[in-house]
Amino acid sequence: MLKVGVLGAGHLGKIHLRLLNQSQKYELVGFYDPNSDNADKVAKEFGYQKFDTIAALIAAADVIDIVTPTLSHHECAVEVIKAGKHVFIEKPIANTIEEADEILQLANQYNIKGQVGHVERFNPAFTATKAKIENPMFIETHRLAEFNPRGTDVPVVLDLMIHDIDVILSVVKSKVKNIYASGVSVISDTPDIANARIEFENGCVANLTASRISMKNMRKSRFFQKDAYISVDFLDKVCEVVKMKDAPEVPGDFDMILQNAEGIKKQIYFDNPDVAANNAILDELETFADAINNNTTPVVTLEDGTEALRVAYKIIDCFKK
Repeated sequence: MLKVGVLGAGHLGKIHLRLLNQSQKYELVGFYDPNSDNADKVAKEFGYQKFDTIAALIAAADVIDIVTPTLSHHECAVEVIKAGKHVFIEKPIANTIEEADEILQLANQYNIKGQVGHVERFNPAFTATKAKIENPMFIETHRLAEFNPRGTDVPVVLDLMIHDIDVILSVVKSKVKNIYASGVSVISDTPDIANARIEFENGCVANLTASRISMKNMRKSRFFQKDAYISVDFLDKVCEVVKMKDAPEVPGDFDMILQNAEGIKKQIYFDNPDVAANNAILDELETFADAINNNTTPVVTLEDGTEALRVAYKIIDCFKK
């Protein structure tokens, strides 16, 4: 069983601590939080072992789970990697591309495994449909959230849109060709609402919208490909797969048939997969344990996290033009 320590015991850090403590694939050795008052409170309330330094926690563990503010991801990851320990880093992987590239380079140099916490890859509605998303040519995403002061220190692209950027990059097997984007600051110093158009070399186009000043929450993605439409609701964890095939010569009474201007008839049918309930955060942490134990590639690699950050910053750069 892998010994794991958690860096950061804030809101998300406490969730990670609870899940790692109940996991059958990890032994939770404890945590470190620079806020001594918060660390004492968490240790007292939940009984987790509190470490007084990052170095002490790293020395006691095989794996370190970094759930600190983004600004400290790079510093923490470098210390963990140089100690030869595997590292899980909450998204985004780092604050800058340069920091992400250094994390990636060091991980390769020290031969350690790393995974980035892009949790939507483990959303049951997405995992149920991913195999059916074969060659999408148009993608539309909406990630809308009600205003929450937490996270407004960074643009909405890094706060929310990066989830959809990572998902899109995982299903479109082509390089990014062009990016066009606009963003508006409404209540924060950084953009609160943004729209981006990503064009890929294979012709696929993705249109992404993210807002943290919406009146309602929404996390929906739609994938359009030859003879199929796939909808994924990441919030309600439901999905819909609508497919088309050549219509039978003698349609049944309840068959849904479409006929285009050329007279070609297609039958519409639903191929909705079962969505199995899960805890996506626990799944991402445990699949990382499997990757370490079996010496396989993590589901969301450090390369994946770096590329999602790279595209996110290209979108942000468009705001300045």
